Amino acid sequence: MIKTSSTERILLLADVSRLGTMTLAAEALGYSISAISQQIRKLELEAGQPLLQRHSRGIALTDAGQTVVSHAEQIHGRLKSLQHSLDDIAGLRAGALRMGTFPTAGSSLVPLAISRFRREHPGVELSVRSVRLASLQKMLINRDISMSLLWDYHWSRLESSEMTFRHLMDDPTDLVVSVTHPMASRESVTMAELLDEQWVVRADEHPMIEVLIRASNHIGFQPNVAYEANDYQEAQAMVAVGVGIALVPRLALTVLRDDVRVIPLSGEVPQRRILLARMADSQPTAAEQAMTAMLVEASRRMSARRFGEIS
Repeated sequence: MIKTSSTERILLLADVSRLGTMTLAAEALGYSISAISQQIRKLELEAGQPLLQRHSRGIALTDAGQTVVSHAEQIHGRLKSLQHSLDDIAGLRAGALRMGTFPTAGSSLVPLAISRFRREHPGVELSVRSVRLASLQKMLINRDISMSLLWDYHWSRLESSEMTFRHLMDDPTDLVVSVTHPMASRESVTMAELLDEQWVVRADEHPMIEVLIRASNHIGFQPNVAYEANDYQEAQAMVAVGVGIALVPRLALTVLRDDVRVIPLSGEVPQRRILLARMADSQPTAAEQAMTAMLVEASRRMSARRFGEIS
């Protein structure tokens, strides 16, 4: 019976037929005549019938041999097509890239890389999922995505033997106040000046509460929370109407309202690391390597920008 393992022998028979003799096939392919003869005999045993008629002037295909050679030509064509497809993927003319991000990076850092990637590699199908941190890690482990933007703080480092993490940039924490706030014109402010303020924070036990408490550097400090927002745009809106002030990661300030002001904090203020994660046991594809380089460059640009600007 013809098996998958017979493929090389099928292609060898086609070469012998094309070249006319086993001697010429041996010279062209770098085999001995006996080795070629042995492989043809194995193929005939698998086929259950003769494939070649041997005579003094060379060889001739039997009807069965002609059938095998016709299929060999199809196999050869499919292999060439496969190689072209692989070359397209390696050359970023085809293929797919599935990646993940968290919302604040998705509205600031990631668009810079995506714009360039789509412009330079339009043949690669790109899909991006934007979800919360825990979901991104699960999606990586389940191989739903091959790479993802993640973040952490120094007191809760992301560590996993299953993943590799590349540090892209640091994301500072800034103070956001309304334009009518007494400190709105300040060039900088210390956390010690803000302990009695009312605060707009993120809901659902978001780590910005921990950032606020640690930034105060006061043992036992508990912020006076006036509003719990579901995202940073909502937090900006509440700050704008004077509900309170807020600490916000700089990446979340790419889109800045006209009725708020951003003030840098002086002293030691927690900042988060922006990381690019992937599974440690997988080799990066050409598309992943290209996107990684673009995210590194986008991170450099974001780190150098001023409030509300992307150059």
